[in-house]
Amino acid sequence: MRRRDVILAAIGVIVVWQGLAWVVHRDVLPAPYEVFRALIVEVPRGLGRHFLVSAWRVVASVIVAVAAAVPAGLVLGQSPSLNRIFSPLIYIIYPVPKIVFLPIILLFLGVGDRSKIFIIALILFFQVLVVVRDEASGIRPELLYSVRSLGAGRRALFRFVYLPATLPAVLTALRVSVGTAVAVLFFAESFATTSGLGYYIIVEAWGRLAYPEMYAGVVAMSVLGLTLYFAIDRLEKRLSPWLFVNR
Repeated sequence: MRRRDVILAAIGVIVVWQGLAWVVHRDVLPAPYEVFRALIVEVPRGLGRHFLVSAWRVVASVIVAVAAAVPAGLVLGQSPSLNRIFSPLIYIIYPVPKIVFLPIILLFLGVGDRSKIFIIALILFFQVLVVVRDEASGIRPELLYSVRSLGAGRRALFRFVYLPATLPAVLTALRVSVGTAVAVLFFAESFATTSGLGYYIIVEAWGRLAYPEMYAGVVAMSVLGLTLYFAIDRLEKRLSPWLFVNR
């Protein structure tokens, strides 16, 4: 996506927002300039710290999920016997909304970073696992036979065949999951914590009816999600350049 298109889309959102603010004409929907003014004021007062805390939690969750799900998905994808054993378990757990386990996770891991990182990583784990497993199992057998004929062992197959073949799917799954991760983070930070954008929006802003500050927190969380989305997009272009040769 071109930078100009993103800028034009952002301008369009601001114009619509301003129009709605004029129509509603209530404190609950402040104009964009009020929100951006509050954003500038609130960043050094604590919003910047909350943003960094939330960013750390999401990034750590993504790293944990990918580090666990990619090897597991590759193993299941190239081992039909193991896939037959674990597929029923994945089939049962995957559709369950993992956020329902948050109270249980809080009981075991506490209200700190570990519980929030774990719940987000748990959600991302199954999304990445299923994608990697399906991509690995769908690799053409003749491709594997040709690489094996060159003397490649299992480690070489993982490195030069399975991993490059599944990498675009992993990044696509992460890109799709960014919105889910940020939404779960907001919910997890809205109670039993003293830091993060969810805490700032619900407790520090909405709790005292500071609407411009509340919208400033929403904008900050939106920026976090967009930053992660475009970071994954840039990572895909760097790690999978063959996908963009004819674009």
